[in-house]
Amino acid sequence: MSDAKGSPGSKESIGQLLAGYAPTIHRFALRMCRDPEDARDVVQETMLAAARSLGDFRAESSLTTWLFTIARSFCIKARRLRSGQPEKLLSLESEDVEPMPSRAAAPDEAAGERELGRALEAAIDALDPMYREVLLLRDVEGLTAPEVASVLGIGVDAVKSRLHRARMAVRERLAPLLHADAAPGPGCPDVLPVLSRYLDGEIAHADCAEMERHVESCPRCRAQCDSLRRTLDLCRASAKGAQAVPPEVQEQLRQALRELRR
Repeated sequence: MSDAKGSPGSKESIGQLLAGYAPTIHRFALRMCRDPEDARDVVQETMLAAARSLGDFRAESSLTTWLFTIARSFCIKARRLRSGQPEKLLSLESEDVEPMPSRAAAPDEAAGERELGRALEAAIDALDPMYREVLLLRDVEGLTAPEVASVLGIGVDAVKSRLHRARMAVRERLAPLLHADAAPGPGCPDVLPVLSRYLDGEIAHADCAEMERHVESCPRCRAQCDSLRRTLDLCRASAKGAQAVPPEVQEQLRQALRELRR
């Protein structure tokens, strides 16, 4: 997502902040908090906190990174407030989770896509928060590894380590649906961590030549690699339908922003 235009603190920039970023922040909060009410609170608190301090924003990081940093802090606060309470899981059948297919598809294909979409949401939801937030920011929202590191306040190497573990866990949950749950054959190398690092630009293509030759000759390893690529494609596709901010929350934000501009 491109950063909002207009001078910091102007009516134009505040309006773009609400219109352009609120759905993305709401989607992130919904997946991190796993509770619609908490997600509503987080998006309101994030937008208002950002609007109040937008005049002090000095572009040391991107506006997107700055907003995710604020949103994450409110997600942590919400999680702490719910500490000790039974976790309320977001229903995968609720209207807040959009079906992933955006193109016309045959009924059987569309049903399969919906099943994959639900499985992906369940797999992401099952991740520990420290891995979930990295996967969401990197593979769903498309931030770079340094940007994710800035949001989380950790090193880039730590981001990459958590990301690869999160990818492996999500792919494993989706493997049966992607027909890639067969174990590698005897003597097969562990291709998935290498592919994950290669896709992130950590390994040069020339350094993967031997591994690539093996994958081409081994159906099981080829299926595993295809399933990881498909998993990442599904993650990216899940960001295309930003979760709509509830109308009442939009109106509350508009009123609060009008008050701030007086």
